[in-house]
Amino acid sequence: MKRTLEQRLQDGPVICGEGYLFELERRGYLQAGSFVPEVALDNPQALKQTYRDYMNAGSDVVLAFTYNAHREKMRIIGKEELLEPLNRQAIRLAKEVAQENPVEEALVAGNISNTNLFNPEDESSKEAVRTMFAEMISWCKEEGVDFVNGETFYYYEEAQIALEEVLKQDLPAVITLGVMGENRMRDGYEVEEACRLLQEQGALVVGMNCFRGPITMQPFVEKIREACDGYVAALPVPYRTSEEHPTFFNLPDGGCACHIPTETTFPTSLDPLYCNRYEIASWAKDALDTGVNYFGLCCGASPSMLREVAETVGREAINSKYSPDMKKHFLFGSDDSLKKHNQAYRVKA
Repeated sequence: MKRTLEQRLQDGPVICGEGYLFELERRGYLQAGSFVPEVALDNPQALKQTYRDYMNAGSDVVLAFTYNAHREKMRIIGKEELLEPLNRQAIRLAKEVAQENPVEEALVAGNISNTNLFNPEDESSKEAVRTMFAEMISWCKEEGVDFVNGETFYYYEEAQIALEEVLKQDLPAVITLGVMGENRMRDGYEVEEACRLLQEQGALVVGMNCFRGPITMQPFVEKIREACDGYVAALPVPYRTSEEHPTFFNLPDGGCACHIPTETTFPTSLDPLYCNRYEIASWAKDALDTGVNYFGLCCGASPSMLREVAETVGREAINSKYSPDMKKHFLFGSDDSLKKHNQAYRVKA
């Protein structure tokens, strides 16, 4: 019998692979801009393979790809009638992949997220958001998820509504917040205070995801760890954000020689601004030392990056057998059988 999320957290770090949005856009199955996960219906095998790749890279969780698959987004693209089929299909595909794990069946998480509809000054928007969450979570419950991941909330109150609706369905909740460039929630809460309140209200795991790279997320994660007694999550984006540019929305690229068609490098010109896997590993070690319990990476993450996180926090991934090993490389290797004239050429290559 597979362990629950809480049991796994008690036993040590839990890894959750996110980042499907950018990864599936890179693979050619999702449109940047609208960012709606129609792939669950249009190309289910592509979604299953992406789930599989992240699970094999160390994820304990197969997160159903329903980010942005809420009523407001589906209305905007004129496909509201596909809302329920998309949500149910994404969960069912996740369950199929979770059962493939040869070590222990992976957990399956339902997913709800920021709606971009919430307005703290508009009570009708709050009710609309609550209704949207309630229907998505009801499908999660009916499809038998292990917990619900509510993510990328930049308003505390929207996250609070999400948590309330998850708890109404008697499901465990992971709630993670996205902090934009003003370094606080958009309704004025400090992120550590928002997390403390959400934990007190019943969230099993609280923390941060998305928007910020390791450098600009970690200081806030440390504040959350200090403020919260329970389990803490951290899932940064793998980009080189800085104090001057704390989120990936406005990262500059001084080396770009072309005229990009978008106002900023986000979302389709971020490629040169990636962290490398060793920067990701360095962050994961810092986060582990801080006391983070629930690890992952968000938009932009690749399976190899997630595997680096898993291995850094002491886990062996299914695909750890493919982790880098340069001993046999013809230029940079150390194996005695390699040709010396090639090894000597390494600095000239």
